[in-house]
Amino acid sequence: MARKKKKSAPPADGPLSQGRVTRSLGASSRVETEQGEVYECIVRGRFRIEGLRSTNPVAVGDEVRFMLPSQEGEPGVITEVLPRKNYLLRQAISQTHKVHILAANVDAAILLYTLKEPATAPGFADRFLVVAEAYHIPVYILINKVDLLEGPDDQAQLAEITNTYRKAGYPVHPISAHRAEDRALVIALLQDKISFIGGHSGAGKSTLINLVDPSLDLKTREISDASGKGRHTTTYAEMHALAPGGYIIDSPGIKELGITGFDTSDLSHYYPEMRDRLHDCRFSNCTHRAEPGCAIKAAVAAGEIGGTRYASYLRMMEELEQR
Repeated sequence: MARKKKKSAPPADGPLSQGRVTRSLGASSRVETEQGEVYECIVRGRFRIEGLRSTNPVAVGDEVRFMLPSQEGEPGVITEVLPRKNYLLRQAISQTHKVHILAANVDAAILLYTLKEPATAPGFADRFLVVAEAYHIPVYILINKVDLLEGPDDQAQLAEITNTYRKAGYPVHPISAHRAEDRALVIALLQDKISFIGGHSGAGKSTLINLVDPSLDLKTREISDASGKGRHTTTYAEMHALAPGGYIIDSPGIKELGITGFDTSDLSHYYPEMRDRLHDCRFSNCTHRAEPGCAIKAAVAAGEIGGTRYASYLRMMEELEQR
């Protein structure tokens, strides 16, 4: 049963327990133990994890040790974050020298891509995929809202996006979160895993989660008619247990995804379709821009690597060089 948080300070010491962070909201976190007990907790002092300069040292998905509250209504106190097997992060928006951890200890990530209402920028999608590759997190791409597509131009765009990412090695599934027939597919992707779902505001993350588990009844909102962009319905990161099995980490829609944590020599290794061809370049330190004998440029020219993927690579290279 959840313990309600009060403003009074917790004791200096107390019995320790261990659990997983299922919600992160500013200075407080919700922690659930293996026995299903739920505690509202705060972090004692300031500490850094794994050398990261992070705006949120405790993230959803973290396994933590915490002091149990001594009285009913008192918060627990997180004293230690256990080693992470992986994490998803982005550059902090207001403090560019720091990172913001989106989620930790995930088994897979879902990239929710939309061609309309709102249109997902290819550069955003590629940044998401690069971050996941950097931390060895498999990604499934769900192209949502295909029920909104009309006419041959829309269908051609859908085919182009689908083929681009399938050639890159990613599973791609066109779906609609409003179609009951797509529920079985999404359940199969999420079942028995801890998954993170990412995408722009309005891409349909909450609607998709409700399709999988209607009992969660997450709040959804329509696209703004004025901007064509989504409005935030999720205001903090939270992990939900799914009735068919597994867990999903929902987070506020991501407008921009600044990359951080690696340099220019790493970037091509996080493009699967480039990584498989690196040994074919004439020069071992090829940056795949102006060098002769570049296997990556040859593959782009031959249509084996998507042009939008290569353009995103070039933009990210420039961004990393400017730091």
